[in-house]
Amino acid sequence: MEIRRVQITGGSSYIITLPKEWIKSVKIKKNDQLGLIRQSDGTLLISPKLIEKQIISEKVFTVTEKTDQQFLLRQLIGAYIAGYNSIKIESKDRIPSKIRTSVREFTQLTIGQEVIEETDNFIIIKDLLKPAEMPFNSTIKRMHLIVNSMHEDAMTALKTSSRKIAEEIPFRDNEVDRLHWLVARQHNIILQNVSLAEKMGITIGITSTYFLISRIIERIGDHVVRIAQNIIIIVDKDIDKQIINKIQYASNLAQNIASKSIGSFFRKDIHKSNENIEASKKLETFCEEINELALKEKGTLAISIGYIVESIRRIAEYAEDISETAINYLVGEESKKI
Repeated sequence: MEIRRVQITGGSSYIITLPKEWIKSVKIKKNDQLGLIRQSDGTLLISPKLIEKQIISEKVFTVTEKTDQQFLLRQLIGAYIAGYNSIKIESKDRIPSKIRTSVREFTQLTIGQEVIEETDNFIIIKDLLKPAEMPFNSTIKRMHLIVNSMHEDAMTALKTSSRKIAEEIPFRDNEVDRLHWLVARQHNIILQNVSLAEKMGITIGITSTYFLISRIIERIGDHVVRIAQNIIIIVDKDIDKQIINKIQYASNLAQNIASKSIGSFFRKDIHKSNENIEASKKLETFCEEINELALKEKGTLAISIGYIVESIRRIAEYAEDISETAINYLVGEESKKI
């Protein structure tokens, strides 16, 4: 940390000199304008990027006939999450059809990405979504509602032996992934241009918390998919009604803990968050009871029941992580007010 002494000029204006090395590194010239942003903790941020100025960043991928489709798709998603608002795919020869397929899949998997220009040798994808148009809290709530609905349908599939309901659940998880990538993208954009945080009416601290919670909800969604996949395996088998009832009870407990954890975070209720953590511990004992019953079954039935119960337990643990994240954030906010 460099220490600079505040001086007074003209009897009423306070001035402070800026480090010469920093001035050169960001290429500031005489009469250039700087942005001054007051942070919630009392610090003052000096930025060479004005709030109104949009940061233009482009990522270029060079492809050939040998380029792997899935690897390119993962790279495109990585560029999206990193915060690039322009992506160019180029080739010395004609772009292979398989690459164009990957590009279409990418625009379908992500939010706000559209192909704006396409020729034989290049494709340009632009981000048409402004960060402020999708507030973090709305995205998190939407993710939770989707995962919660998936969880309810998984238990309905188990109770009614409906293969169709169980098979539809993994497709809905794609929307959860899309929303999680959007949160990750916005988080990275704000870290690169903190003035956007002020424009969105939030702090950098809360954006990091939103990102953590988004990642946890996405993982809960993955476990709901695993539950559905194992239900598909056992849906036609003769399952002990006692086991089904206990699985549904454990599932309801995990689901309630997850919903209460999200609720306590948005209500900023630190005491409820602590209660949710204690509640998740009680579920572990109940899951062990179901596993003991499952051991009496044979083959794939016993294995699938074990996987279902394990995912229910993990969902409760992830819900506990949400409450712990909420407590950590709220305690940090309290300390700033002192």
